[in-house]
Amino acid sequence: MDALHLERRLARHDPGDGGHDPTFRQAAVAALLRPAAGGPEVLLMRRSVTPTDRWSGQIALPGGGFEDTDDDLWETATRESHEEVGVDLKSGARRLCRLERVDASARGRPVGLQVTPFTFLETRASELNLGPEASEAFWFPLAAAAAGELDHRHRAEVRGQTLLLPAWRTEERVVWGLTHRILSGLIDLLAI
Repeated sequence: MDALHLERRLARHDPGDGGHDPTFRQAAVAALLRPAAGGPEVLLMRRSVTPTDRWSGQIALPGGGFEDTDDDLWETATRESHEEVGVDLKSGARRLCRLERVDASARGRPVGLQVTPFTFLETRASELNLGPEASEAFWFPLAAAAAGELDHRHRAEVRGQTLLLPAWRTEERVVWGLTHRILSGLIDLLAI
């Protein structure tokens, strides 16, 4: 799937309002896509291990909470991507579309946070420069995930129960939870 196909597929996507709830805190993440020989890839990061971060050590899309200095959630995704992985989406990527908002949870409980994912197409390769919130960044193969090649079940403790949740595993990285939900929707949208 080349850049033109990615762009055309996502340019037609309009999720509507997406059910923004003003009582929830707002956050945004960036799904930076690039074409590759084996199919499209998306930039992911591992969150640094921090006792105050409820998603500490997990694989995630770059992003974070809306701040008063942000004009909108697009700007939040752009700012957070630069802070966390050093990617300048304003000069090195083209903005494509917004995906459906998702309600975040931690340990199976709602946390009063809505996350809005935005897609971007890489137009110029960026050198990754990790900030303190990221311990690594890597390109994740969406086509391999779509084909079932990376399927995995992640064992999670949720409210005293052990659950096996849908996930992907690549090397020692496990993509599950909110990131898995967002990327599953993106894979469906791209019809990989």
